Amino acid sequence: MNTRLDHIVHWLKEKSIDAAFFTSPSTVYYLTGFHCHPHERLLGLGVVPDKEPFLVCPGLERSRAEGTGWKHTILDYTDAEDPWIKVNRAYQERLDRPATRLAVEKEQLSLARAEALQSLFPDAAFVNGESIVNERRAVKDDTEIAIMERAAALADFGVETGVSVLEEGISEMEVVAHLEAELKKKGIREMAFSTMVLFGEKTGEPHGEPGNRKLTRGDLVLFDLGVVLEGYCSDITRTVAFRSINDELQHIYQTVLHAQIAALQPCRPGTPICKVDAAARDVITEAGFGEYFTHRLGHGLGLDVHEFPSLHGQNRNILKEGMVFTVEPGIYIPGKGGVRIEDDVVITADGCKILTQYPKEFKVVE
Repeated sequence: MNTRLDHIVHWLKEKSIDAAFFTSPSTVYYLTGFHCHPHERLLGLGVVPDKEPFLVCPGLERSRAEGTGWKHTILDYTDAEDPWIKVNRAYQERLDRPATRLAVEKEQLSLARAEALQSLFPDAAFVNGESIVNERRAVKDDTEIAIMERAAALADFGVETGVSVLEEGISEMEVVAHLEAELKKKGIREMAFSTMVLFGEKTGEPHGEPGNRKLTRGDLVLFDLGVVLEGYCSDITRTVAFRSINDELQHIYQTVLHAQIAALQPCRPGTPICKVDAAARDVITEAGFGEYFTHRLGHGLGLDVHEFPSLHGQNRNILKEGMVFTVEPGIYIPGKGGVRIEDDVVITADGCKILTQYPKEFKVVE
């Protein structure tokens, strides 16, 4: 059994939990090496201490699962079969007595699948298995970090490509199409999330949607994008001005830049996460824009674009070497515009390293 699974088994024993069933594709990938988007079909990993783990997946994915090097049981099924019958049998073969405690990912488990599991284990209580998986996934090893550095470099390229095509009259969606096409030429099959390119007053929407808005002189342009590389995500935001900018928006930009730099200073092992959020928020509040910084400072990054930990002002969890997350303060003025600057950051032994390298000094694109 691999080291990651060994860690889960040790936790199950320590907590006197009879078994576990993990269903999120990213967790299954993390623990087995098998990356799969099953759509509505069941994908899961069953674990019972001191017994062989089993992977359940659609039959059409079996050959890919075998190709990952997974050496344990694979339960495949056709679209006409009920996979829960095979799951039930697998647990019965491995459990010496009816389970009374079952670890699951409560935030990922649908009601239908929770009911299916409850029917298999009518006397079992569900235990939150996400905590141990989140803690383990939050600290990346050298191999994971190396992949994420390459993913960050491709995110940098995406912003660079988008900036290079800015011209009077181009639409937001035309810029999205161009930069994604160039990333595909680099071998990227999947974006980490829906690419955001916003112009002018639309930059005042933290999660605005690109459309047919045309670029004009004096607009801010906000890029928010990321790629998936070997299962791992990157996430970058940069904001630039097109040909000119008014003093108010330039002041907002400099405030966000100073806030981001301030937040990076305490990023080192042992720092409570809430202090990182506060470092940025204090700068923005002191500049008079506190009400316009409407979201947390950042989020964990890895196999999912948003994962543990959440970087907000109430999180007293401690930063650890190997954690990777975003630092992305922003100011958003409805109807006028906004600025966000986001980098991917990894905690090192004595500080942090910024993975995304596209310049963030104020830039006017001519």
